[in-house]
Amino acid sequence: MEGLGALPFRKAIATIGGFDEACSEFIRIPSTGFSPSLLKGYDPKALFPITQAAQIMGGVKEYLAQAAVALEQLGAPRVDLNCGCPSNTVTGRGAGSSLLKNPRELYAILSEMVKSVKIPVTAKLRSGYSDTSLFEENLLAAEEAGVKFITLHPRTKEDGYARPANWSLIARAKELLKVPVVGNGDILSVDDALSMLNQTSCDALMIGRGAVIHPWIFCEIKSHFNKVSYEKKFSELKEFINTFCFYIEASSKEVNKINHFKQLISFLFRRSPQLMSKKIEILKKRYDLLDEMKKDVLCELEREF
Repeated sequence: MEGLGALPFRKAIATIGGFDEACSEFIRIPSTGFSPSLLKGYDPKALFPITQAAQIMGGVKEYLAQAAVALEQLGAPRVDLNCGCPSNTVTGRGAGSSLLKNPRELYAILSEMVKSVKIPVTAKLRSGYSDTSLFEENLLAAEEAGVKFITLHPRTKEDGYARPANWSLIARAKELLKVPVVGNGDILSVDDALSMLNQTSCDALMIGRGAVIHPWIFCEIKSHFNKVSYEKKFSELKEFINTFCFYIEASSKEVNKINHFKQLISFLFRRSPQLMSKKIEILKKRYDLLDEMKKDVLCELEREF
């Protein structure tokens, strides 16, 4: 979700809605120091009336605590520590899932953040770095540090996204912890959501890639529990696309806008065989203007709809 999960996508998915809270794209806090300017892109009211929490990433506890304080002053409802990003450019700098190598250090960072602010501090974890040998220690370290809840993506850093998410680890986290556990990973439909809840007893769900592939997923899950039917509308999908394109207009170069849109389409077109058959054709086609590509994409989406 790196890059794709930025504000344009969150603005777009908010037009369809159905989710209770969003989290910002991770904000990098470098090991060289903290500056309030790093937070200039964060606005807790950007998706109003949907709450938007803030997620930070780094490896130096003092700077992460300073960032948490500054985010609290900006009105963040909670601050989340990213302990899950598997990117080598992130882990190579001692951030993301590299924090899972040392439960003591994870505890030190989170406890420093917790004691620095009054708002909830939470953590997003993977199940480990190269393996799950420290899985339980990391969970207990985060809980002992005082986090309000833990979001668990049950793959290791080395797994990336290649293997199926091991939901049994979410069930184990529920057995082990007193704080709530949010399940994440491989939720692509209402049936997947129900299966995760039934298999793990997790307290809530976090959905990332599944929401890009199927933007109505939150509404459909919520409708299921409210025992009401939900009818998808093409007008909603059109507004989703138009909003996404509107917010990527800030990009200085047309090619950057087009590449950002292509990143969205690479997921969105996985929704059906009909769209998959057109995906490569659209992604390979040369477009000079974003509007040209958007016209082709909407045409294919309406045909599939």
